[in-house]
Amino acid sequence: MRLAAAANEAYAASLAVSELLGCRQCGGARGQDEELGIRIPRPLGHGPSRFIPEKEILQVGSEDAQMHALFADSFAALGRLDNITLVMVFHPQYLESFLKTQHYLLQMDGPLPLHYRHYIGIMAAARHQCSYLVNLHVNDFLHVGGDPKWLNGLENAPQKLQNLGELNKVLAHRPWLITKEHIEGLLKAEEHSWSLAELVHAVVLLTHYHSLASFTFGCGISPEIHCDGGHTFRPPSVSNYCLCDITNGNHSVDEVQINSAGNISVSDSFFEVEALMEKMRQLQACRDEEEASQEEMASRFEMEKRESMFVFSSDDDEVTPTRDVSRHFEDTSYGYKDFSRHGMHVPTFRVQDYCWEDHGYSLVNRLYPDVGQLIDEKFHIAYNLTYNTMAMHKDVDTSMLRRAIWNYIHCMFGIRYDDYDYGEINQLLDRSFKVYIKTVVCTPEKVTKRMYDSFWRQFKHSEKVHVNLLLIEARMQAELLYALRAITRYMT
Repeated sequence: MRLAAAANEAYAASLAVSELLGCRQCGGARGQDEELGIRIPRPLGHGPSRFIPEKEILQVGSEDAQMHALFADSFAALGRLDNITLVMVFHPQYLESFLKTQHYLLQMDGPLPLHYRHYIGIMAAARHQCSYLVNLHVNDFLHVGGDPKWLNGLENAPQKLQNLGELNKVLAHRPWLITKEHIEGLLKAEEHSWSLAELVHAVVLLTHYHSLASFTFGCGISPEIHCDGGHTFRPPSVSNYCLCDITNGNHSVDEVQINSAGNISVSDSFFEVEALMEKMRQLQACRDEEEASQEEMASRFEMEKRESMFVFSSDDDEVTPTRDVSRHFEDTSYGYKDFSRHGMHVPTFRVQDYCWEDHGYSLVNRLYPDVGQLIDEKFHIAYNLTYNTMAMHKDVDTSMLRRAIWNYIHCMFGIRYDDYDYGEINQLLDRSFKVYIKTVVCTPEKVTKRMYDSFWRQFKHSEKVHVNLLLIEARMQAELLYALRAITRYMT
């Protein structure tokens, strides 16, 4: 009970930090502390997310006893309640599974020592320039006794970890290029070799943190107040705006609402929801009337795969990594490239030949007991999660839409389901949504608030967070499928 009370206090502190520090907007301190010359950090942002109003997260976190129990578990495991947890709280069933899996990967018995686990998390997050996750795991790495010299750059880490850099790079950006030779190089590196069990643990950690970087950027997670970029010591503005407003490019509430909607009226965005509902009804009617041939299904997959290459954002500028992040990985110029560009032809990965349920799950569970079960549960919760709502509509079967999102991501990775009609994707996912999906999954460091605001404009923030859960789990499964297939080919 004391632990739960401590967790609840920590949660209250983390959410109400602005009240504790004085200014309702940016936490500006007043009075005695200023007189004493004490510099108190003020959060730069408004709550755990730059995309989601803090008051919505506060409302969710205050009304459910199950959530308080989850906060207690998280606080007990990590000694903190980070902003990722506070945003995932929109979906407590998923959050519980996520926290349980992450706790097992980082802290329970396993093939890799604790400091290796956090260092691999740093390596994985750094590939996507995710300073948020890098900062968290730098602290955790030091806490469990990691050598501070390793943090000066990957070249200062043991050769065994340096050897993992190539797999980390390919897995993060072009997983379809992973071969059994990548696996063999790690397992037969003489005194620096990995065991199969260690490698599976490392692969799961890499895919976990690649996908978590996608969630961090996709939901606009704010830096923790104690990390770089999470606070300021400057006094608040004397005008109606606080310093945090200016720093984050925020303006008055009315102006934000106008700009984020892109001058689209409420009636227009309402019409978008109605149009999506109608398309779902029509597709279901077509399913009931006729079924496409296997040849037609294959043709539609190839068409969607080609079209996905031409989905890109107008904000598609290069993001230069900072030295603090780039020192944790090699080959900073290596990034995402569509698999069929530049004359390359990557064979389609057919799920009927190698799938998670029949192949990947058992391999992970055999070499790293219980983890396969935990990951499988997390996949299923994200995929099947539904409250039977869509924006303002209730009692809606959203399975068609959830499957389209999941399969579109796998399609971008060259993974095909023989029993799925890929023609449905273009019917259900409009261009702005596809841009958001591809950016979050493939180049998350380029996600902007404008992208987040531009899709599903009448949908709740909780529904957009759910979309992000689908994106990160589909991405993690795609990466795992390619890596585990390569391991299986090496073993056979």
